[in-house]
Amino acid sequence: MNLSSLDETQLVGQCIKGIARAQKELYDRFSPRMFSLCLRYASDADQAQDFLQDGFIKAFNNLGQWSGSGSFEGWLRRVIVNTALSILRKNRPLIAAEDISDMPMALQDNAVDVISTMSADELMAHVQALPDGYRIVFNLYVVEGYNHKEIAEKLGITESTSKTQLLRARAALQKKLKKKRNENLQDRRPVGARAAR
Repeated sequence: MNLSSLDETQLVGQCIKGIARAQKELYDRFSPRMFSLCLRYASDADQAQDFLQDGFIKAFNNLGQWSGSGSFEGWLRRVIVNTALSILRKNRPLIAAEDISDMPMALQDNAVDVISTMSADELMAHVQALPDGYRIVFNLYVVEGYNHKEIAEKLGITESTSKTQLLRARAALQKKLKKKRNENLQDRRPVGARAAR
């Protein structure tokens, strides 16, 4: 049987029967996209690989829960994200309780969309460098599309804390972008003008 020609439903069915080649095909088919997803929640590639491995184990153990309606990739994506969040919660507290009222008003009013001005690779590098709480809330809100109530329920935090973490993440990304822009402007100046500074 040519497993690469099977659709998602057929392939999942073969995996449920315990056919190892089908499990490998499913992993090979979806792991590159799921690894990219894991990178958004991880602080480095090794941690992302751990999320991926544990997420696929959980998915394989629960394939029967996929209803067959809707996208299998969407179902797998939820399993992987929930696994990553579970690991992060278990290893250390995700987010210190902070109230949004503690935030400087300038950050709350900042409407600059720094994300749209970054390349995908640049954004990924900056997001990975964020502290865990900032990175996780940023991804859940901006990339996955969860609202603050849903994020609060997923992470066991308050909605206010979720909003605070998002504001801080955006402020950190804006600061990095501003620094990079200033460096780019300095690099474009004539040599004599740079030396005169």
